[in-house]
Amino acid sequence: MRTLSIILILALTSSLVSGQTSRNTPSEDQGDNYQTITTFGITTNTNSGILGGVSFRQSRRLPGEFFGMPQYRYLSVEVVNVKHPKELAASLTAGSRYIQGKENYLFVIRPQYGREVKLFQRDEDDGISVSGILAAGPSLGIIKPYYLDVAFGNSSRSVPASQVNGTSTATGEIVTGAGSIFQGFGQSKLSVGLNLKAALSFELSAFRTNTTGIEIGFLTEIFPQRIIIIPNTNPGANRADGNRNFFTSGYLTLFFGSKK
Repeated sequence: MRTLSIILILALTSSLVSGQTSRNTPSEDQGDNYQTITTFGITTNTNSGILGGVSFRQSRRLPGEFFGMPQYRYLSVEVVNVKHPKELAASLTAGSRYIQGKENYLFVIRPQYGREVKLFQRDEDDGISVSGILAAGPSLGIIKPYYLDVAFGNSSRSVPASQVNGTSTATGEIVTGAGSIFQGFGQSKLSVGLNLKAALSFELSAFRTNTTGIEIGFLTEIFPQRIIIIPNTNPGANRADGNRNFFTSGYLTLFFGSKK
């Protein structure tokens, strides 16, 4: 469903662009001449929930042009939550929910450096600017334990999901729901990988000094080992089976910011 939503938004945006490009050209005399564009955004992708993470990016104008089109140095930092494709929320009788079988979160911090090229320039306040982006950088993977709330009688506590077998602990405590997302950061492990993305950025804002728009693209990411989010608990199986070290995703980022 999330993938379908991204495709529909891309199709709608493309149709808007096609109606504008006949009057938008890459000429500097008619378009924006701002040197720095700074934005913040929220992002969703095919490896996350509806809210996948947050991002910061800055584009700074470079001297010269790329085949007659303005070019920018592109810097970005994003923080996202990467999910296992088999994550399913289980409901309990009390209405609480938790992810059955999940043992770890995977949060990724992605600093990125690359180039942004202005493909179609705005020539009016209500025009649309379209840019192409290619960027890459390191991926800092934070593998944080997933915590569950358990209870026995009148006592309750939170424990790492690795201490739970099915719906109970070895001492007979029963799972009552998911623990806080902030628990367990002190027990996190790190993995450093690489990422590469290609994207189109559509600026839709109506005021020249402010910018609002969407960035739609495709990202690949690789880590040196498979990241165990949901372990394989079958007898004799490798716990990493069914988990990946190479991730691909389509993503959409809604951004807003300013230009100067």
